[in-house]
Amino acid sequence: MSRSPLNLPRLAWRYLWSRPMLMALNLMLLSLGLAAIGFVVLVSEQLEQGLKRDLAGIDLVVGAKGSPMQILLAGVFHLDQSTGNIPLATVRQLRQQPLVAQAVPISLGDSYRGHRIVGTTPEYLGLYGLTLAQGQGWARPMQAVLGAEVARLSGLQPGDRFHGTHGLASGGDEHEQAYEVTGVLAPTGGVADRLVLTDLASVWEAHAAHGHGPSAGVVGEARGDHDHDRDRDQGQGHGHGHGHDQKGNKDHDGGEDKDGQHQGHDHDHDGSQDRDHEKSRDHHEDRDRSGAKVGGSTSQGAETVDDPSLEVSMVLVRYRSPLAAVMLPRWVNAQPGLQASVPALETARLLSMLGVGIEVLRGFGLVLLIAASLSVLVALLHAVRERQGDLAMLRMLGATPARVAGLIALEALMLAALATVLALALAHALTGGLGAVLAAQQSVRISGTWLSAWEALVPALALGLALLAAAWPAWRGYRLDVTELLQTPR
Repeated sequence: MSRSPLNLPRLAWRYLWSRPMLMALNLMLLSLGLAAIGFVVLVSEQLEQGLKRDLAGIDLVVGAKGSPMQILLAGVFHLDQSTGNIPLATVRQLRQQPLVAQAVPISLGDSYRGHRIVGTTPEYLGLYGLTLAQGQGWARPMQAVLGAEVARLSGLQPGDRFHGTHGLASGGDEHEQAYEVTGVLAPTGGVADRLVLTDLASVWEAHAAHGHGPSAGVVGEARGDHDHDRDRDQGQGHGHGHGHDQKGNKDHDGGEDKDGQHQGHDHDHDGSQDRDHEKSRDHHEDRDRSGAKVGGSTSQGAETVDDPSLEVSMVLVRYRSPLAAVMLPRWVNAQPGLQASVPALETARLLSMLGVGIEVLRGFGLVLLIAASLSVLVALLHAVRERQGDLAMLRMLGATPARVAGLIALEALMLAALATVLALALAHALTGGLGAVLAAQQSVRISGTWLSAWEALVPALALGLALLAAAWPAWRGYRLDVTELLQTPR
């Protein structure tokens, strides 16, 4: 028998669209089920990757007594309010622990257009491996480095100024003192892109001006120096500053009375003033020898001030040895007012809580896929029954039973291919929409352009279901008796 000259793909395509309403229903069910599976894959993978990236080797977060989960969300992912403040002396206590390799303090409480302003030390940049794309790091209080996302949305560049607001949401009371942008961080795709980083003393100074933090005298002591240029910009400067050498020492303001107001000085340098000047210079030299500099500022100068009113929000800790994972959290929890949050444990809890919603969505997708498979199965069975005459004619024209069965299977595979394309497009669109909503809330970053190797499950699942649904109808087509069909009156 000669080979059939029929074009089976074209015939299968025409058969597929012969009943458009049923075709659209099957396509919709299959596409929605596959899209739900693809959406779960894209979102869950990005969440897991984001959690791992933002932890950046942080082994422990120390905060005020409260929920360990809240401490982790506030201190690492910056998605929640902090549980309170802890004394600055806690940082020194942690650094003195032989089990601690690194302890990086952070101070929260302010924001800029919804972006968190984080007071910290230059060690924070090294902890996350952050690099500058523009400008340089902060050299003194009230200078700031912007994350890539903050710079993009705000349009701020090095040299610009902005005012932070009190609180972690937009619309709070605006601080009078302005921050100066000194640099912009290179994009990382992590939480640092959404942050404004500054010195610890910047947060204390901004809060002291609102009466929420230490007094101006304490802040001045924590800073170790004052900047006349910024004071003059704000109308608070005095023209009597003591000049220092060109190695980076700054000018000093006059002293403060008990009410925190600057006292005036004349320009006559008597012996007492000279001695004060020498003491001030010695103080700067001691700080320069004791602290590591980044951009001209000491990283630990503010932390050496022994004043109980100075506080930080949390401390990010990196272990020196595995033994610390057992001993250090217990030691922290035994201290009055301190709470340890272990990221490994809390992220497992967080993923388990998120996993409930993910499993529900995955189950919903599987139900849709089962319904779609059954619908395709029924549709193909009806198609075989309705097209018995056509199939018999194909056999008479030379089509083998295998080609007839292949025609039915090809129809199901075409439906699966269409559903796969629509499902992947819908999954990425839904992921992009969720990412836009989360971005507007300054939350976790999720992108609709993310590509995952696990997306290969979508076409594999679609083709597998199509072949499974077409197996019985294809077998029925394969077993058709042409002689009986031609003898049966129609």
